[in-house]
Amino acid sequence: MTTLRPFRCEDMFHFNNVNLDPLTETYGLLFYLQYLAHWPEYFQVAESPSGVIMGYIMGKAEGLSENWHGHVTALTVAPEYRRLGLAKQLMAILEDISEKKRCFFVDLFVRVSNSVAISMYKKLGYIIYRTVLQYYSGDPDEDAYDMRKALSRDIQKKSVIPLTHPVRPEDIE
Repeated sequence: MTTLRPFRCEDMFHFNNVNLDPLTETYGLLFYLQYLAHWPEYFQVAESPSGVIMGYIMGKAEGLSENWHGHVTALTVAPEYRRLGLAKQLMAILEDISEKKRCFFVDLFVRVSNSVAISMYKKLGYIIYRTVLQYYSGDPDEDAYDMRKALSRDIQKKSVIPLTHPVRPEDIE
């Protein structure tokens, strides 16, 4: 039976199996600790009965006024544990936390080439809100989709009216 639980500092010594995926953005130790300190409720782990980390989600709440939203910074599941519904469960936790914080929407960024993730997010009710040019650095740089899902506080669904023109990373609020 998989356990979904809050992320703990010692998990950073055991999540390499998840972070080795080429589509997973990895960060420095201080970045993970900052999220854990500021938004612990948004940092959750899926753990196997044997104690192996199967996946995790890391996020935060940010913005002002009608732009107050939950944000998915990272969602990843180790390749051997995919297609079990773990990503869906982790996303549901983040969305529930965002509802409780009275957010208007949840957003995330995904590589335009990551068709599997894009399809999954669409099945979870996310729409492509806009394209962010050269969001991911690499060789070559890659664009991202800013995907959003309106929450119950956004009665008129203003937060998910797609923009028709691409933006640059520096233009993101």
